[in-house]
Amino acid sequence: TGFLHLGGLRTALYNYIFAKKHQGAFILRVEDTDQNRVVPGAAEGIEDMLDWAGIPPDESPRRGGSYGPYQQSQRLDLYRSASDVLLERGAAYRCFCTPQRLELLKKEALRNQQTPRYDNRCRHLTPTEVAEKLSQGLDWVVRFRLEKGVEPFQDLVYGWNKHEVADVEGDPVILKGDGFPTYHLANVVDDHHMGISHVLRGTEWLTSTSKHLLLYKAFGWDPPRFGHLPLLLNKDGGKLSKRQGDIFLERFAQDGYLPEALLDIITNCGSGFTERHMGRTLEDLIPQFEIGRITTHSALLDLEKLPEFNRIHLTRHIENEGLRQKLIREVQLLVEHIYGDQQVEQEVLEKDYVERVLLLRKGHISFLKNLVSSDYSYLWVRPSVSREQLQTISAEVDEIGKLVLGLMTGQAAVLTVEELNKDLRSLQKQTKETKYSSMMKLLRLALSGQQHGPSVAEMMVTLGPKEVCGRIHKALSS
Repeated sequence: TGFLHLGGLRTALYNYIFAKKHQGAFILRVEDTDQNRVVPGAAEGIEDMLDWAGIPPDESPRRGGSYGPYQQSQRLDLYRSASDVLLERGAAYRCFCTPQRLELLKKEALRNQQTPRYDNRCRHLTPTEVAEKLSQGLDWVVRFRLEKGVEPFQDLVYGWNKHEVADVEGDPVILKGDGFPTYHLANVVDDHHMGISHVLRGTEWLTSTSKHLLLYKAFGWDPPRFGHLPLLLNKDGGKLSKRQGDIFLERFAQDGYLPEALLDIITNCGSGFTERHMGRTLEDLIPQFEIGRITTHSALLDLEKLPEFNRIHLTRHIENEGLRQKLIREVQLLVEHIYGDQQVEQEVLEKDYVERVLLLRKGHISFLKNLVSSDYSYLWVRPSVSREQLQTISAEVDEIGKLVLGLMTGQAAVLTVEELNKDLRSLQKQTKETKYSSMMKLLRLALSGQQHGPSVAEMMVTLGPKEVCGRIHKALSS
């Protein structure tokens, strides 16, 4: 019914980590039984995003597996026969109440300030009455008979629990008029037939678990173990809003966030791990995970910290030679996209140059796109600056140019900002009348064509001696 958001990612992540820690299988099942709410492409999008996040399922609609199909709309015969079993056993019954009658019941309850619930009217129909209604061709649904005396169950997170559902709810629909099951029936049937041993799901399903356990009992099946994960909330305690559109994974991927940063922040704000610090990877999280460490209070997510998480993981990617090659290609594509209509020299897109830029900017940038912002345009586009423009800043253009060329020619390939700052101060003292600030302004213009941006020393270090000399020669001779 929708695309994968941060809450769904966290649920998937905990299931993935739990499965991997216990040498199990992580299974993705698409629940599309509410046909009115199905969003075209959403199921494929969810699987795409799990792959992007680095937590691919072992069995899924796309990958297949021994217990398929993994899409509930393709398993309707199974639910129908399961519903027939419950009807035969008297654990379920056909309900002929019209939508209009149910709506009136709901309005009446709300008028009396009560929680709307079905009044179980059709539960008491005799077999003769049922046969008569069927012969009249009336529409019907199947409802499950809720019984009192629910047995407590031990939740993996919340401990011992039970909810006397029959006291607060009417008998729930398990098979709708269109032949599709509701969540309650489909999940129970699928978990049994797919051999599911553990289910980790959101805490909003905790109160329904007693209902599901009554279904297991009616079928005579052993249920899986359930663990309910506390809510993931904004840092102010409010719900993550799907309407804002900024909690969906596609948005984070488009904005240049690394999946590792998302996995790191949602486990950092939650619980269940022996350590909590920035910079953890899946390889760190799996051995650290203990389900007994998950606390029952909500996890508060501060998305303002996400760029810092991203900076740490981007730094790790840059430091890793294999991951760095992928980043180089991404930067080359970004440069072509942003500056393609300008004069980008081929040398500027060479692998060695881009790699040096990445290594020098490591730790200073939170996103790759920072490198193609206007502040860093000088890295990719050689400026067109005339000698006349430079002379308006200082008449000693040639002298300053020669001093800097001499300094750069004598430099090793590896420069440092600190050393260069000292050297530039020394050079300025060799001029006759140019102030240090004017000299920096002149060099900044010659190297970048800009009046603002990183320090001149930083520019020179990032460009490297060869490129600095080339740009100064070009400015002096134009």
